[in-house]
Amino acid sequence: MSITVRFAPSPTGRLHAGNIRTALLNWMFAQKTDGRFLLRLDDTDRERSTEEFAQGIQEDLAWLGLDWADMARQSDRFDRYAAAVQRLKKIGRLYPAYETPEELELRRKRQLARGKPPIYDRAALNLTVEERARLEAEGHKPHWRFKLESRDVVWEDLVRGRQHVDAASLSDPVLVREDGTYLYTLPSVVDDIDLGITHVVRGEDHVANTAPQIQLFEALGATPPAFGHHNLLVRADGQALSKRERTLSIESLREEGLEALAVAIYAATIGTSDPVAPHAGMDELVSAFDFEKLSRAPARFDPDELRLLNAKLLHALPYDAVADRLRAMDIKGGREFWEAVRENLNVLADAKLWWRVVTGPLAPAIADSALCEKAAALLPPEPWDEATWAAWSSAVKDATGAKGKALFQPLRLALTGEDHGPELKALLPLIGRTRAAARLAGETA
Repeated sequence: MSITVRFAPSPTGRLHAGNIRTALLNWMFAQKTDGRFLLRLDDTDRERSTEEFAQGIQEDLAWLGLDWADMARQSDRFDRYAAAVQRLKKIGRLYPAYETPEELELRRKRQLARGKPPIYDRAALNLTVEERARLEAEGHKPHWRFKLESRDVVWEDLVRGRQHVDAASLSDPVLVREDGTYLYTLPSVVDDIDLGITHVVRGEDHVANTAPQIQLFEALGATPPAFGHHNLLVRADGQALSKRERTLSIESLREEGLEALAVAIYAATIGTSDPVAPHAGMDELVSAFDFEKLSRAPARFDPDELRLLNAKLLHALPYDAVADRLRAMDIKGGREFWEAVRENLNVLADAKLWWRVVTGPLAPAIADSALCEKAAALLPPEPWDEATWAAWSSAVKDATGAKGKALFQPLRLALTGEDHGPELKALLPLIGRTRAAARLAGETA
């Protein structure tokens, strides 16, 4: 069987880390099985869905390196949902109900008070044709409920193992609102049938929807797909993620300068048995993917841990992986510069600071003018290499008696303007003798 999966966000906001976890798991599953990954935009909410958000979702996925074989929009498919509604009505599985939210809440409270489960009592099924006509004449518009069969629904969950739900313990779900708009369940099932979805991989917050959806697939004459419900991502403090929390949106993580690969690795591996560690590329991530590695407990998304991973990833990247991006920032130092500074970067944009240190102009910080004056006089002639620093600093030590921090800190401050940074044995040849002499003399260079 050729595997086909989908990622189905609503374009009512930008993607956040939790959304991306679902997208990544689906994409990696498709990649590992030579299957197809589809993008479906659940944009039936016409008031909140916008084209700006739809484009933003596609930009976020593309930035992360997640490509899709095809894309569908629910707003283009209302005729298919209407046809499904008519079919369900015809076979007696969709029925009108007229209770208001207030009436339903009152019934729920009464059932709880009587020790009964607070599920819908199907009172609408007992209405006569005349009673329905009277209600509608009085201005009551029906919502439409899917009549569940009272039986055990069983599925083998890709993550949670064998699951079963007694459908008799559930309320008949509303599929169509009073205003004729659709709730999530009907369009999603119709789309999955039409798009040939074989596996639905989603967050565990959808487990409760699975039994009614399986029955809906069957009522529409389709074989249900396989289901897998993964653990959810939560904030570092344990609270749920939200589209309204921009700090964990993919857009904000990108603007912060984090690597797309670092974000993908982190979102895919936290809450699994795999370590959160750098990978050379998405292929490694795909190769390691396995549903059995997913924990059942929520996974905490800690931005500080992600930033640490991002730095580790940068430190391991070869020059060829970043050469084009460095040139785009007008950094022309080549391989030698990258290897000198990469272990001091948190994000790639930090390289601009060290390029300015190398090329100037830079105002030095003179902490010990006498030592710097003596050091300037002892600068050896060029050409310089990584051995130059050790030989020169040793000569300065012998001439001044300074050693340890008293020797190295004033030299670093004068040469770079910073009290920390890349090893000076690698940086000094890039700075060059002319700039080094000027900075040791307290001149901007």
